[in-house]
Amino acid sequence: MMVELIDVDGMCIMGIKLELVHAPVLLLVGKKGFIGCGYFSVETANKLGDAVAIVSGVRTFEDMLNARIVPASEKAQEMGIVVA
Repeated sequence: MMVELIDVDGMCIMGIKLELVHAPVLLLVGKKGFIGCGYFSVETANKLGDAVAIVSGVRTFEDMLNARIVPASEKAQEMGIVVA
């Protein structure tokens, strides 16, 4: 497992990467919510009231920051996250 602090526009977010056999599990955690790879579930985030945006086809934190948001939880959309 790798944990890395990443500066994004002056904000410090935590990146967590877990290498699995077929693809890594990637997570970027900020103060108000998180960005997860395709392993994460918007449905669960909605049940819990969490703000999450999901990106897919990513292998690095940089990929995540440049990827298109596929789904986003209701809470994330209320906060201004746009599904593109």
